[in-house]
Amino acid sequence: MQKSFTDQMGREVIFNFPPKRIISLVPSQTELLFDLGLDKEIIGLTKFCIHPIEKFAERTKVGGTKKLNIDLIKDLKPDLIIGNKEENTQRDIEELAEDFPVWMSDILTLEDAKNAIFQIGELVDREPEAGYLNHLISAGFNDLQTLALQNKIDKKVAYLIWRKPYMAAGKNTFIDDILLLNGMMNVVQQDRYPQITLEKLKTLNCELILLSSEPYPFGSKHIEEIQRAIPNAKIMLVDGEMFSWYGSRLVKAVQYFFEFQKELY
Repeated sequence: MQKSFTDQMGREVIFNFPPKRIISLVPSQTELLFDLGLDKEIIGLTKFCIHPIEKFAERTKVGGTKKLNIDLIKDLKPDLIIGNKEENTQRDIEELAEDFPVWMSDILTLEDAKNAIFQIGELVDREPEAGYLNHLISAGFNDLQTLALQNKIDKKVAYLIWRKPYMAAGKNTFIDDILLLNGMMNVVQQDRYPQITLEKLKTLNCELILLSSEPYPFGSKHIEEIQRAIPNAKIMLVDGEMFSWYGSRLVKAVQYFFEFQKELY
């Protein structure tokens, strides 16, 4: 039976329902699909779709999120491909969409993420499971917001994702929304992921600088480097998956942020 869906970019996607051969092009959405109970249906994923690791080992790798192996994907003959506007390149998606149904997410906020979880649940015939995940996520993040207010967390923060050159998460990003929900105000006001120098960062008077574990693997030696340049800021290493993965990982992120907030009192 063919069904029609509208993705988060407003595109109509028609495919045989429920899909039996799914390729996921985004790590956080791959983890979501497995957590929704899809095992046999997922036939391909990217080399970055490492959770759950035991499932990763068993599946065909179709390249990286921004450098897909288009010929391999075509050979696998999927009946549904699930991607993301930010993670995947427009050129790859347009080429794949000529031959296959491609459903795209576009996620800038927690609400967008919850909508995507619900919509993907609809796509793959797992609405009750998706609804339960969203219940846990909503309840958890409501509690986190309440705690941040109660404990008067109001930190001016910068979140770095890359080095040489330094790049930060700015406005209109999922990371920015997650910071805000946990009582942190992003001092980087440019959109998306601007380059920034340590000299410029110093002028923004941030109290806290967060160094993400991904995509650049910041470590303790980088804390020392940045601390020398910006001695008055507190600098912390953080788990990038908790700040930027927008699927079922958000359930685990709730507990992470409960502990994280304790370090900000």
